[in-house]
Amino acid sequence: MGGFRVAIAQMNPIVGDIEYNASKILDALDRVRRWRPHLVVFPELALTGYPPEDLLLKPRFIEETERGVQDIAAATREHDAIIVLGSVDKQDDIFNAACVIHRGVICGAYHKSYLPNYGVFDEDRYFGAGTRPMVVKAGQVTFGLSICEDIWYPGGPIAWEAGTGGAEIIVNLSASPYHMGKSGQRERMLRTRAQDHAVIVVFANMVGGQDELVFDGNSLIIDERGEVVARGKPFEEDLVVADVFPSRVFSRRLHDPRRRKLSKDAGGNGGILEALDTVALDLDAGASADANVSAVTTADASDRPDGDQPNSGAFGYGGADPDPIGEVYQALSLGLRDYVRKNGFKRVVIGLSGGIDSALTATIAADALGREDVVGVSMPSRFTEDISIRDARALSAALGIEFRVIPIEPVFKAYLGSLGAAFGDLPFGVAEENLQARIRGNILMALSNKFGWLVVTTGNKSEMSVGYATLYGDMAGGFALLKDVPKTLVYKLAHYRNARGPSPIIPESIILRPPTAELRPNQKDTDSLPPYELLDPIIQAHVEEDIDAPSLVSMGYPEDVVCKVVNLVARSEYKRRQAPPGVKITPRAFGRDRRFPITNHFAE
Repeated sequence: MGGFRVAIAQMNPIVGDIEYNASKILDALDRVRRWRPHLVVFPELALTGYPPEDLLLKPRFIEETERGVQDIAAATREHDAIIVLGSVDKQDDIFNAACVIHRGVICGAYHKSYLPNYGVFDEDRYFGAGTRPMVVKAGQVTFGLSICEDIWYPGGPIAWEAGTGGAEIIVNLSASPYHMGKSGQRERMLRTRAQDHAVIVVFANMVGGQDELVFDGNSLIIDERGEVVARGKPFEEDLVVADVFPSRVFSRRLHDPRRRKLSKDAGGNGGILEALDTVALDLDAGASADANVSAVTTADASDRPDGDQPNSGAFGYGGADPDPIGEVYQALSLGLRDYVRKNGFKRVVIGLSGGIDSALTATIAADALGREDVVGVSMPSRFTEDISIRDARALSAALGIEFRVIPIEPVFKAYLGSLGAAFGDLPFGVAEENLQARIRGNILMALSNKFGWLVVTTGNKSEMSVGYATLYGDMAGGFALLKDVPKTLVYKLAHYRNARGPSPIIPESIILRPPTAELRPNQKDTDSLPPYELLDPIIQAHVEEDIDAPSLVSMGYPEDVVCKVVNLVARSEYKRRQAPPGVKITPRAFGRDRRFPITNHFAE
């Protein structure tokens, strides 16, 4: 047979909004009809959003999700394509499912077999595990179904489906969260699966921000040789359409004896899988248009009149490796924008100290939300140098955001007067320093309460790791944008944004000036912390890789610095528990990823 036309709807759902998500699904199906695909694939749990967490414990939520699938099926009676939709399937238990819909009929549902229960994932808490692989026979084409984690294992459902089931195509519905390097790692794995099983892989990934998580899109269609046919855009909704050629799979398999061994071994996975389900559909061979489509995305198709075909050889989003720093910048922008918009906020307010963290936070916010929706506030005290106010003002002018100055000295004096008798003759110290941070936090929260603005905090991962932050002060707010961004990466992101042009946004004086909290005279971060160039590698090794103190010392880090940092990380857990959510961009972020008891006597 000729080409089999596949479409991926890379969508950005809202968790819990079944009606909204269903409307986006139907809109995508309406838009893709012009290309007359045989198969349209949506991401994992596209109807509910991911992760729905304890919404899955509410019976009414499950009922609304079931009705949503039925309504989508009823609305697509005249749609010729087979639709594979990520949703919840209720049987004796509830399952993370890929529902197969064709011409108004829900034909079956594949249940996710491998439920991740590590890092940010907690699927064993909510779902039953599937035990039966599934293939769909669509005319002369057979495709197998899998969901996210299922394809990360060489055996399991994909081996059954490609082997016993004879699938030429493996469809994978995913909600694969972003972290630095994840997209490249994931693509290498998918290309390996395609090569090992001599199958075409259709990987439909979610896009968008959900609390701490960001889903990066980057959906893929990969041929049986492991070559990328089409690629969805990163960090944007997209509609990817391409022709694949299942007939070439058979030829490839004749020349690849490894598959015979893999097919023989399929199922040797400890009894997780029991048997193979098959759904047979009468697919109209004329569903797709006559012309071949190598690959097309909405960027190519948006302005074409109905009936036009994309140029042969047109490809989706580029083939070059993305700039890793630019990728992080996009992830932070998307995470902030979706958190703000999906939670109903219109504007954000940011304390502008004249330092690098607040400068980067404001810059990302202006890029993500638009300059009219960002307010910067300078709150100088007796210790604030003139350059800090000038730099904050210059940054605001370059960004075109609203800028306000609210001095805290009168309030600080009032606090010191009220506490004078209690403090007695004790010297100026951390209590007085933190008073300033808490006054600033109070002012920002007052603006939030009065105008409905979201306070975006500016602390970074280096500071959060060692507790160099003030509870109810600079930690006060609704979203911590840089919570998972080490200080050294903050500087790289600032340089990246300035290089984007047409002219630098963040003043060079902010980047060059040594970091300071300005809570006492001539204060520098290095008064309390090791240089960030030394601190950040220790934090990465200890926090993200669980490398202990003796091992860190054996790696060449100074023993006194290692002991100090490791102890500070352990002692600061109580602070991190009270921090706002923030975008996850490293392999192991604080919060969902890393869970340690606050009361803890284990000695590193």
